[in-house]
Formats: sequence, structure tokens, C-alpha cells
Amino acid sequence: MPTAFDVTFVPPDGSPMRRRLSDGEEYVVGRGADCDLRIDGDPSVSREHCRVRVHGGGVDFERLPEATNPLFHEGEEVATCRIEESGVVVVGGTVVHVAAHENGTPDVDVPVEEIAFDPAFLQRVRYTNPGDRVQVLSHLPDLIRGARTEAEFRHRLTSLLLAGVPHAEAVAVVEVAEDGTTETLHWERRRETDGDVRVSRRLVRESLTERRRSYLRVWEAGEGPRGDDFTSVPEFDWAFCTPVFEHGRPWGLYVAGRMESVVAASALDRTTEPRGRSQQSTLLHADVKFTELVAETVRAVKQLRTLEQRQTSLRQFFAPAVLRMLGDDPGLLEPRECDVTVMFCDLRGFSREAEASREDLMELLSRVGGALEVMNDAIQAHGGVTADFLGDAALGFWGWPLDQPDAPRLACRAALAIREAFARARDTPGHPLERFQTGIGVASGRAVAGKIGTSEHVKVTVFGPVVNLSSRLEGMTKQLHVPIAVDDATAVTARTSLGPEEGRLRRLGRVRPFGFDGAVDVHEVLPPYVGDGDLTDEQLTDYDRSVESFVEGRWEEALELLARLPASDRAQDFLVARIVGANRIPPADWDGVVALPQK
Repeated sequence: MPTAFDVTFVPPDGSPMRRRLSDGEEYVVGRGADCDLRIDGDPSVSREHCRVRVHGGGVDFERLPEATNPLFHEGEEVATCRIEESGVVVVGGTVVHVAAHENGTPDVDVPVEEIAFDPAFLQRVRYTNPGDRVQVLSHLPDLIRGARTEAEFRHRLTSLLLAGVPHAEAVAVVEVAEDGTTETLHWERRRETDGDVRVSRRLVRESLTERRRSYLRVWEAGEGPRGDDFTSVPEFDWAFCTPVFEHGRPWGLYVAGRMESVVAASALDRTTEPRGRSQQSTLLHADVKFTELVAETVRAVKQLRTLEQRQTSLRQFFAPAVLRMLGDDPGLLEPRECDVTVMFCDLRGFSREAEASREDLMELLSRVGGALEVMNDAIQAHGGVTADFLGDAALGFWGWPLDQPDAPRLACRAALAIREAFARARDTPGHPLERFQTGIGVASGRAVAGKIGTSEHVKVTVFGPVVNLSSRLEGMTKQLHVPIAVDDATAVTARTSLGPEEGRLRRLGRVRPFGFDGAVDVHEVLPPYVGDGDLTDEQLTDYDRSVESFVEGRWEEALELLARLPASDRAQDFLVARIVGANRIPPADWDGVVALPQK
């Protein structure tokens, strides 16, 4: 347990004062002549501001009733606080550093001054050469945005800091790795011939992980820090580190130089040279404030760039209206269980086209990209989310991030829009999508939907059996001879919500998909009736009745109803083939379900 403490008072415009306080002693701190510890050069300190007492292995600070301004400890306003081992308190505008004194520890290698800068203290610091600093700072946003690589960004940033802190001899970008070791990511010296820059690892750790604020150390002239844990370049006798608060490992800006350069640079602005080593260090406070402004600008601009990149990445998933809502509440992206409608849309004819275009695969890739764009545009135009592109297929869904009670209707409209776009392409000679077709499966049910990944690399997806069912329904379109197949949950809602001018539905049958234990009622979504060979509403009614007769085992009746449909309607082939293949007689164990032999 320490029995004595070294306490250093650093006022903004006065000479720092260092005292060693022993256990059992008590002091009054203020500007008054009768105070035990008198602070000059700080008008924010009251005549009697606080009481300091050393006891029980620590130092207690207590604000007195007559004090005008508060005490600050660890960034918060306090009436009392206690420091054990080491810490910082701000009294008015004066920074008070407390460190336990260890008997027998030599003064060599002990800094003249150590400051962990409180934001309230830095607000009172005035810039030197503000015009030059603003000019330098104005280039920072373009510097960040224009850097093509992280290495280029670090090089530009360190060069800018050397320009903004003209008496600094070296600047480095540093970080603390996961194992606690410090790493120098990049460094620059004002004179390249002066050799490498080695940073004080203790100072970096103190700034980035322990204090999490700008931290300054000043050593006696000619001494400098010693040992591997300190800066080992002898010409540096001051250094500070400023954190840049971003996600990931702590990193920051390290600035170092010689005090004689600081004093010389300030001589033109001062009538008297600062007397002591500690007093001279106050000339660095404006540099620390400038570096903090650089760090905050870097953090803000990089955060904005990350948000822009994130917005760009999300643009492929969401419609603009949804993006605007997400901007107000990004928490909507978090994964959650919800009711969704899922669409799986596959491109038909790709293998044939790949074989025909093997001498020009880039042209084929362009056409496939155009096909996926049609799918994506239709999904987003109808309020859906594009979850993924799987080769030549697209996965979209509705019901997240916002609840959509009419999700089945929206999905059916999107499916019809895709069908119509590819039909127009087939009727347009020379169109890039002329020889492509699509199969679309739509299913509704519970699933987990949401964002996975990092802040920079986001993937939006949906999980659950309903996703697998939509894929199986897409596969069934080949066997059922229809472009769009939906499950019963989708059809029930769509029948009541989808207007006749938007689309129509008919039941195709009851099937057991390959690998499934249960049966699924499958329906087709058709476009509205406009004539020109479209199935009439009466014919759709006949088809629904034929399916009912087929399921109930009245196959002759089913054939009669199917005979009323035009031969061009391929969907009837599915039922006719089953009936004829069984000699028009249902099996003895007939349950109305057709087991599909393949996916």
C-alpha cells in the first residue's frame, strides 16, 4: 500500500507545480493566499476550491461549498473522488496528476509530466496558428475518400499531421493487437534520413486501452525514455498518442519530437520563454487538441464512408422506400422470426445457352446478368427483399424488415411481372433474353429473416422450411407444366387480396414433393384475362372442379372437365397423364396425393 503520492498540478496558463504528499496529510487547494496548495494562472479555480487528503493508501478529493466550478474525474462531474495508485482530476481548468511514489525508484526515466487530456480541459485550450491548421484540416475529407488502399490512407494521414504540427519530428499510426501488443502500422519522419521511428509501447497502451484519451509524456532534456517499453530514439523528449474511436482493434495517432523545436516555434508568439520543463510542455496542448480534431474528423468521415458503402450494399436488397425507413431505424435489420412469403425464381435454358455460347462466355454472362436484373427489379418494385443470387436464380421474400400482411399478393404480382417480362423478350427477335424462360415457386410461412455479417459486408437472408418449399415449388413447375407454382398458404390469401385485374389462381393438385413426408396443395398464378387465347374464368372454374374430382377419385368426371380446356393448356397434361397411366381407375389406396418421383 503506497504511503506517499506525487501530485502535479498543471494549470492552463501557469507553471506546473509538483508536490509529494504523505499519508495522514490534508491540504486545501485554491487561488487564495492562505491555501496549502496554491494554483496560479487558472481563473476557473476558486479561492478555496477543494480539500485533498491522503490516507488509507489513496488520495481523496472533496469539492468545497464555496467552489464555483466542479471537479471532473474519469470524464464525469463529481463532488468527491478517490484515487489509488494513479489517476487524473480536473480542478477548474487545472489538470491534477496523481501517482503513487515508490521508495527507491530513481527519477531517471520518470517523465517530467504525464497528462491524460480531459475533453473539458482541451476545450479551454487555444489553438496556435489557427489559420494554418484549418487550411491543413480542410484537406482531410478528400484525403480519406481519395485513398485507394489502407496503406495509402495511412501515408496521407501521417503526412497531413506533420504539416499540421510543424515542430513534430515524427508521426505514426499505431494500434493495440488482440494479444495486447502494440504495432506501428505506418510512420513518417520530417527528415527521412533520420532513421526508423520506434514508439513508446507503454504510452500507446495507456492512451488506447487504459485511458482511452489523448496521453502526453514529457522527459527531461537529453534523457528521453529508456528501455524497450519506451521510445528508444534519443532525439525525442516528448510524445503523445490520440485514439481514433472506430469498431475493431484500438488504433491511434502517435506524435513525437523535441521540446526545443516547440519552444523555438512558439518564440515569435511569446514575449518570454517558458521557464521550466513542465511549463514548456503547455505549448504542446494546442497540438494535442489539433490531433484530436484530426482523429474525430477521421472517425466521422470513415464512419460516413462505411455507411455509404453499407447503403450501397443494401441497395441491391431493398427498394428505395424501405431503405429510407432503414435509415431512420437501422435496428429493423436485426434477424427475427416472422411470417414471410418467399419466392425462388430460376432461369431456364441456361445450360443450352452455355453450350451454344462457350466461345463467348462474357456475352452469356451479360445476358444472365440482365435476366437476374429483371427478377431483382420485379421483387423490389413490389416491396420485396432480394436475399441472394444463386448462380442463375434469385431468392426474394416479403414480410421483413416490415410486417406485410399482403405479402402473398405482392409476391404473386412480382411473379407475374417476371413472367410478363420474359414473355415480351421471347416475342422480340434479337432480344438478349429471347431464348430464356423462368420457373417460379412461392411459399408462405414462418422463418427467420435478417442481416448477417459485419458493418461493411452485409448479407440479408431468410432461413426456414418455407425457403426449401419455395425451391421445391419452382422445381415442380417443370412437372406441372406451368410457369408459377404457389403453396396453399399463399393461394388462400392471394385469392381474396389479388384483384382480377392483377391476376388469377387455379388449383393444380395435391402432391407430395420428393423427400417430403407431408402433402402440399399446389396452385398456379395466372395473369388477368385479356383475351387472345387466355383461359377464361369459366375454364379456370372447370379446372378447379376437375382437380376436386381427381383428388376424390372420380377420374372419369375429371377427364370430362379437362376436355373442355384448350389443348394449348399444358397444365392439364399432369392430371391426364396420371389418369390414363392408371387406366382411369384410382389405386385401391388412393388418398388424392400424387407422389413426385424427383425434385
